[in-house]
Amino acid sequence: MTAIELRADQSDRGKSLHHFWSVCVGAGRANEGLRASWLEHLKFVNEKCGFQYLRFHGLFHDDMFIYRETDGQPVYNFQYVDDLFDRMLEIGVKPFVELGFCPGDLASQKKTIFWWEGHGSPPRDYSRWAELVTRTIRHWLDRYGIDEVRSWYFEVWNEPNLNPFFRGTRSQYFELYKVSAKAIKSIDPALRVGGPSTSNFVPDARFDGETEDISQHATVLQTSDLDALDWRPVWLTQFLEFCHREHLPVDFVSCHPYPTDWALDALGQTVKQTRSVNATRKDLATVRQMIDASPFPHAEIHLTEWSSSPSPRDHTHDCLDAATFIVKANLESIGLVDSLSYWTFTDVFEENGAGDTIFHGGFGMMNYQGIVKPAFHAYRFLHALGDELLARCPGAVVTRHSNSGRMTALVYHYPDEMTKAPPLCNTRDAALQALATGSAKAIKLILSGLKPGAKVLVEMLDQQHGNALAAWKSIASPETPTRQQTHQLREAAMTTKQVSLIADDLGVLDIEQSIDPWSVLLIDEVENVAER
Repeated sequence: MTAIELRADQSDRGKSLHHFWSVCVGAGRANEGLRASWLEHLKFVNEKCGFQYLRFHGLFHDDMFIYRETDGQPVYNFQYVDDLFDRMLEIGVKPFVELGFCPGDLASQKKTIFWWEGHGSPPRDYSRWAELVTRTIRHWLDRYGIDEVRSWYFEVWNEPNLNPFFRGTRSQYFELYKVSAKAIKSIDPALRVGGPSTSNFVPDARFDGETEDISQHATVLQTSDLDALDWRPVWLTQFLEFCHREHLPVDFVSCHPYPTDWALDALGQTVKQTRSVNATRKDLATVRQMIDASPFPHAEIHLTEWSSSPSPRDHTHDCLDAATFIVKANLESIGLVDSLSYWTFTDVFEENGAGDTIFHGGFGMMNYQGIVKPAFHAYRFLHALGDELLARCPGAVVTRHSNSGRMTALVYHYPDEMTKAPPLCNTRDAALQALATGSAKAIKLILSGLKPGAKVLVEMLDQQHGNALAAWKSIASPETPTRQQTHQLREAAMTTKQVSLIADDLGVLDIEQSIDPWSVLLIDEVENVAER
């Protein structure tokens, strides 16, 4: 097995490193943000992981009360959204605004999606939709000021290629984008709008028509090698052509590159496979190439949902391999996109209703009780990196902080034997069995140019440290932990293994050790260990 070997000197010429992993993170729906625990979790992940923007569904859902009709006339009420946005901005997180779903009184159909019954239908009156968008944004301009709102993003809808997220056609979505983009730019041309927010990448023609052709799924169902197929983002080419033809703005493009052969968890009759562990990097490179060659080469790329799978009941989300996958996929995608938004920051999330257990495979990097999962540490470690890239190799990067010259490295061991992204696991036992893959690997990391005697903190995330699920199992897996047990689990989940090392008299630190499969190491030159 190939060792992880890397060396870097503090004086090496570095390249600018954009922390695209810290730009945006996802949440379930707007109304969940009115809860104390949701806000507490957001404040915590913002402080530790540095997320700048937050995206969620349900802004215009009925439980936010923004829009209703009385005697056929629109009535607007911004009290709930003011409460939410005020608190987000006080925490230091800006909204990445998803314009959707449809208010019930404006919906052209009454069929809904999710436990909370979101209206996925197109609006019955596009002019009233445009007025809703206009009134809402003008309200935000009055409340927060032009400079603040110009720093936000406005994304039109969520996954409109999938019924029941959007119970209309591709042409209806394009018209919705047109109406929305014109309304936004008529308020202020500097406001940023984009789409098409589609999911997932596909290797066939199922989305080539106005609506999804389910029969085309046979391409995936009949292949033994998913990675031999040509995976492409849905509607992106047609969307860009439409916007160019209609002279519409595209300040950013968005789509959702889950590394799987399916997009909706409800499609239980399909074969659910994960693609190559390199699928995310390939997908991001594909989008980058498409935008570079498009009529909108300067459009930003924001991938507004991403995780190892699009299932809210995938027990891999609770496990260590999710963290290793996050680190690997992000570090190998450096320089390709402007953001890759993890779905989601918390298990205060109710698309399928509440989770039946405290660890139920929810999307969140924190569970409902505020116990962090390994995925949280992955983003905390990534955030700790410097803003200049000094060196990289498969399994490791070394960075420098331009303001201080301090060096920070990140090492991870995603086993060579696991060639796929983490598999969907419908049970906890299956998720834990997946972690048996792989064997230890040697690390040789040489950092030079440090201050003589500099203190370096080595922090390890592994099966025994920083692993909430292991801590929970060690106390007999209580489904309803006591307050004392909850406090104990919060502490255990935050407790990674930490070892302090000292650079030699020449300012060199030579680290030679082994790293177990699925482990992640943060190696950080620090002046004050207590800062983290």
